[in-house]
Amino acid sequence: MRTATVAILALISAALAAPASARPPVVVELFTAQGCQSCVKSGDVVAGLAQKPGVLPLTFAVDYWDYLGWADTFAKPEFSDRQRDYMKKLALREVYTPQLVVDGEAETAAVSVDKVMPLVKQAARTHAKPPQIVFAKGKVQIGTARRIKGGAEVWLVRYDPKDQPVMVKSGDNRGQTVVEHNVVRELVRLGAWNGRPKAFQLPDPTADGLSTVVIVQGVHGGRILGAGQP
Repeated sequence: MRTATVAILALISAALAAPASARPPVVVELFTAQGCQSCVKSGDVVAGLAQKPGVLPLTFAVDYWDYLGWADTFAKPEFSDRQRDYMKKLALREVYTPQLVVDGEAETAAVSVDKVMPLVKQAARTHAKPPQIVFAKGKVQIGTARRIKGGAEVWLVRYDPKDQPVMVKSGDNRGQTVVEHNVVRELVRLGAWNGRPKAFQLPDPTADGLSTVVIVQGVHGGRILGAGQP
């Protein structure tokens, strides 16, 4: 126990001593489904956003369209739950696809890169004093920042950076190939954060070749305060 405590304290000290980092990326989350007719080309928007500096697009596959005849190969219930949290926080009447959520504070349909970029630029301007996020020895350290009303939580996201072409074999998109980018494979809540330095243990990835990002945001789909990668 003493050894573990010393290690955590050392990690905290290193994070606090580290120089201020560049602004965190703006996180843009695409909620989509392979069986959704309107979503076939939404991956192109993610691919375009991935070329923009300071932007991290992520693809979350939802499962509520599976009844249309094709079970999405990347969908998980927790991804649909995340979108529903945004629906409530952003006072929307219902969930829909393809939807883009920008830093947890604005949303739009995934129609084009040009349509979402004004929201991305606005989000970048609101990144005031984000918490430092430092990775070391299987842990992530969240530094000090202004507390957010209602509290905040820390999320671990692991995604596949490789393009994922999927041939849809049934349902409305039968015979079409849907190409997805930065597909999220794991979403894990690491715990609560109150604005003070805190270290979290990172679980081992469930698959090889996945990229990692840790997101600090207000509870239940609140504004994203910061995001960092190893």
